[in-house]
Amino acid sequence: MPRPHRFHDVIRLGPVQVGTHYDSRGRAKYTAACTAPGCGFSGDYPDRSGAELAARTHHCPA
Repeated sequence: MPRPHRFHDVIRLGPVQVGTHYDSRGRAKYTAACTAPGCGFSGDYPDRSGAELAARTHHCPA
């Protein structure tokens, strides 16, 4: 069973949180996820700037 991601360097941009975690090979990955109820937006990015750009331009459908 894979272990859950442990995020660090988490920031919040509006309703979206951006965090850094390491994959199974030890490479840094960056995730942006919306915390608004019912939204469901999330994405993994190869660099932090891409994740932050996605967080800044995200608009919840609700």
